[in-house]
Amino acid sequence: MIDPDDADRPGSPAPGGADWWRRAVLYQVYVRSFADSDGDGVGDLPGLRRHLPVLVELGVDALWITPFYRSPMADHGYDVADHRDVDPLFGRLADLDALLAEAAAAGLRVLVDLVPNHSSAAHPAFVEALAAPPGDPRRALYVFRDGRGPDGAAPPNNWRSVFGGPAWTRVPDGQWYLHLFDAAQPDWNWSHPAVRADHEATLRFWLDRGVDGFRIDVSHGLVKDAELRDNPPGVDLEPDSGFRDEAEPHVWDQDGVHEIYRSWRTLTEGYTARDGRARVLIGETWVSDPVRLARYVRPDELHLTFSFSLLGAPFTSSAWRAAIDAERDALGAVGAAATWVLANHDVVRPVGRYGGGAVGERRARAALLTMLALPGVAVLYQGDELALPQVEVAPADRRDPVWTRSGGTSAGRDGARVPMPWSGDAPPYGFSADGVRPWLPQPADWAARTVLAQAADPMSTWLLVRGALTLRRSLPHLRGDELRWRDDVPAGCLAFDRLPPVSGAEPGSASASGHTAGTATSVGPSGMTCVMATDGPVRLAISGRLALASGPVGYDGATLDLPADTTVWVAPPAP
Repeated sequence: MIDPDDADRPGSPAPGGADWWRRAVLYQVYVRSFADSDGDGVGDLPGLRRHLPVLVELGVDALWITPFYRSPMADHGYDVADHRDVDPLFGRLADLDALLAEAAAAGLRVLVDLVPNHSSAAHPAFVEALAAPPGDPRRALYVFRDGRGPDGAAPPNNWRSVFGGPAWTRVPDGQWYLHLFDAAQPDWNWSHPAVRADHEATLRFWLDRGVDGFRIDVSHGLVKDAELRDNPPGVDLEPDSGFRDEAEPHVWDQDGVHEIYRSWRTLTEGYTARDGRARVLIGETWVSDPVRLARYVRPDELHLTFSFSLLGAPFTSSAWRAAIDAERDALGAVGAAATWVLANHDVVRPVGRYGGGAVGERRARAALLTMLALPGVAVLYQGDELALPQVEVAPADRRDPVWTRSGGTSAGRDGARVPMPWSGDAPPYGFSADGVRPWLPQPADWAARTVLAQAADPMSTWLLVRGALTLRRSLPHLRGDELRWRDDVPAGCLAFDRLPPVSGAEPGSASASGHTAGTATSVGPSGMTCVMATDGPVRLAISGRLALASGPVGYDGATLDLPADTTVWVAPPAP
């Protein structure tokens, strides 16, 4: 393994100045499951503060923190009752202020979650709307409609909740309100100016406190079809379906969302202009067509949007190459960086998705190392750096509203949300005080998966990720946007060269964000090659130095023997 001597110090701000976000490593903190400081079994902001040094040592550039706002917790914080305060379950506003200060001192940026599609049913505005009669202006802040049929007993249309069941709930006076998620999460009416003004006030509230940006929940869903037309019949989506836009064309990806994000971009750029510190807007945009996805990151809209194509791609070289090309072509056309994702709190963890057990873990490590070699932004979900598996949570312990709304037909997302193991030989593995039962139970066999155990194991995923993040900072080949596919490799093998930034090309320019055409036949003195074997072992001639490997390989500096489900980074030969 290469030990770069020109690496930036751990914890230094992500390189790139005002454009730091174009190639940052973003670490998602699911705050409920990260670290519990007060012994109630639920993670909190002081617990996160306690572990900031570990994240600095790992080498991430920025944190995305899931909602910590006041909430009844029907959907674990994504049902927000007050977007400008901290729920006592997670701490106080003073804890958030201290976290921002300590993170900044350590060189970490902090993005917080904004949930603009819906509120909690306990939000004061919705409580007032329910108390008001039909036609009252207070109801216009949400989507209330009369039902269909002679007595209005049928929902206004055929829309379905993402969590299962109808997307409409009837209130005692006979009207129905829209909730694309749980009934405790009514959708805002984004055609109302007061809704827009209130959310802009929320943006300013947190920007004034020092956050570096926002992850925007359900960014493709705020605006609905103006006529609330029925979706095409015959499609029965599961709660864990990620891309729903093609099956539900009147719900998702409506053109009106772009006006909202243009106004938010103007707002955040105003803050940046005052102090030179870039604020970032990143969308959770489940849009299947990369060209339509790219519309969200045009120069005057969001800075970034998650690229979910790899998350849904099967573990084959052809599927990965097709997904990478489609995203890069579409995003490059608007000068945007790709934001690669393999996991988050809503989907099955990669180890489980790739087959589980030893095979799933090998593939998860290989996929992670390949993703970290790609140009653009990489997103780590807490536990990715430990290769945590998907947990089979017993029905009696499940807490996800997907489980209840689906009538028990979907296990929900709890298996990806089991609390982090930090140290020790038994639950709660340092997540909470000894003897405390976490809000979701941890497996009894995670002792070797704790952060402390993996930090001492030279073959661990934690050290693999730390090494990869060090090289992302230090190797010039990984600093630009250039990627060149290698077609001189066997079938079932994905290989590409990373090249230093083109001289004089600014990030986001056509030459910096487009592909480099042609087929590579050797690693040039300025290139670094990533090779992933997906369909079986491969042997190929490649000169250089082994920088990193996701598993055991054979390499003599000229010939590489790469087992199946393994990725390597090969750096140029020593001068």
